[in-house]
Amino acid sequence: MTTNGTGGPGATGGGAGAGRDEDAVARFVERFAAEMTEAGMQRMASRVFAALLADDDASMTSADLGRQLRISPAAVSGAISYLTQVSMVGRERDPGSRRDRYRLHEEMWYATFADRNQVLTRWERTLRDGARSLGEDTPAGARLAETAEFFAFMQKELVGVLERWRESRGTSG
Repeated sequence: MTTNGTGGPGATGGGAGAGRDEDAVARFVERFAAEMTEAGMQRMASRVFAALLADDDASMTSADLGRQLRISPAAVSGAISYLTQVSMVGRERDPGSRRDRYRLHEEMWYATFADRNQVLTRWERTLRDGARSLGEDTPAGARLAETAEFFAFMQKELVGVLERWRESRGTSG
């Protein structure tokens, strides 16, 4: 299988991936997808995400994804729905075509962790309310309060980590 940088298996032409070992790419896709699945992501979404990540343009059509991963259009659609919902993939129209192209978002990891920071804030607030409701002097209330403190700590650390990442990349936020 070859790619031309347009994101599709079997395509021809230039691009940095023209001479790459497609069997090695397939092994990477399946290995990384397995890691993401083990961490809690849906299996098909993991496979589609890993395929996009390994594509030179980080962009493929539904047909490209189905062909590369040997999955049905319905499986691609379900995976793309999940990935767009969690803001990891965007949908765009192929120029001069009626086909949709799916692309990884720029700074996807940064955005994913920044969104996670908002989740930590909500969890912390809910846990603090729960600790007050249960009574912070009860075992359950103390456990909730400690968990809220952990999330507050993680939130502060994550903000610093994201700032340092931007600085290391020479970008502003």
